[in-house]
Amino acid sequence: MRLLHTSDWHLGRTLYGENLLTHQAAFLDWLLAQAIAQEVHAVLVAGDVYDRAVPTTDAVTVLDRALRGFAAARIPVLVTSGNHVAGVHLRTAVADIARPVVLADEHGEVALYGIPYLLPDAVMDELGAERSHASVLAAAARLIRADADERGITRTVAAAHAFITGGVPSDSERDVRVGGIGDAPASVFAGLSYVALGHLHGQQDLSAAAAVTTVRYSGSPLAFSFSERYHTKSVTLAEIDGAGQVRTTKLSTPVPRALREVRGRLDDLLADGGPASASDLAEAWVRVVLTDPVRPAAPMERLRAKWPHTLVLDFAPDGELTGAATDLSRLARTADPVQICGHFVEFTSGGAADEDQQAVLRDVIEAVLASDRADGLLEAGQGPAGRPSDDLADANSIDEWLAHAGRDDDWLAEAAREAGGIGEAGGNTAAA
Repeated sequence: MRLLHTSDWHLGRTLYGENLLTHQAAFLDWLLAQAIAQEVHAVLVAGDVYDRAVPTTDAVTVLDRALRGFAAARIPVLVTSGNHVAGVHLRTAVADIARPVVLADEHGEVALYGIPYLLPDAVMDELGAERSHASVLAAAARLIRADADERGITRTVAAAHAFITGGVPSDSERDVRVGGIGDAPASVFAGLSYVALGHLHGQQDLSAAAAVTTVRYSGSPLAFSFSERYHTKSVTLAEIDGAGQVRTTKLSTPVPRALREVRGRLDDLLADGGPASASDLAEAWVRVVLTDPVRPAAPMERLRAKWPHTLVLDFAPDGELTGAATDLSRLARTADPVQICGHFVEFTSGGAADEDQQAVLRDVIEAVLASDRADGLLEAGQGPAGRPSDDLADANSIDEWLAHAGRDDDWLAEAAREAGGIGEAGGNTAAA
């Protein structure tokens, strides 16, 4: 029995704004060609067919075309979500877990079961399980083993969408965990022949934790984050012999573009003989981390002139750590409002506020304080708009503090007007 195992198509997803649907459609054409060439008995899709609960019309069209292709080739497809087409078997509810697709080869029957993603809170009562992924998956596996025993079928396959202990995640998966009870051991599937897993986007084998059961993640066919730049994307061809022993082969999927990451100062990166001279960077999707101490002008435009497919630009200046925790600590130690605003200028521009910028900030802050005193809002121990001066110490991050600081009655905009038109067209906004 030959099965093609794939998962995590995420049709309709983008890569940092880059539309992937054309590449996803090309993958599905390739998958159908592989299924025909390998003469597989069925294709297993272990979840996350679409990227959204309500997919785009184009994503639906791409899936519909692919499924019709498999149906025309008379290749059964077992999928845990998607549209219904003749020959496509959907498994999306607890009641469907023990309802297999039964296929036959020269050695007899093989039962294919689909386990949809099981949210413990939603299904634990129906399954008679506890509130954990391990418990609900174990209960699902018991249903499968009981049904197979009743049918007298010894070769069993399950497609499941879950986080299995020992799996290595990447940055692009959505968290399916509930507190500390999100993963489940591979041993819950013991006794089955093959478990086709979905959710983690890197292909990996977890069979060692499940005795004689083969447990694999096929991984996503395309990369969805730069953390996957070292992945070799593939689908898994699983061949099950008459005794239920499984042999797997990885079939590498088409790669639309390589993912590359480079780090350094902008001028160094773009200099002759630097990374920009590497021939593959011009055709790759690129993430750039600039280490310039002061943010250079128009960095993305300059980078894309060399590397047209640069998607991500991050900053990690050389020298002092500039992470959120460090910035929050510096801000909490600062009492002077001008210094606090100066830290914000430094945080956003990469360089300290110059004398002209400090003068503008000082004028604005003095106008705010004068306005608050006139309105009777500034009391002992109070900051602008009547807020306690130690609000920052209670914040978890700069973003949280800024999200709540000084928003009452648009006090900053009003103070700017009182300070002489700062912030109006033609004023000193650029200096601030």
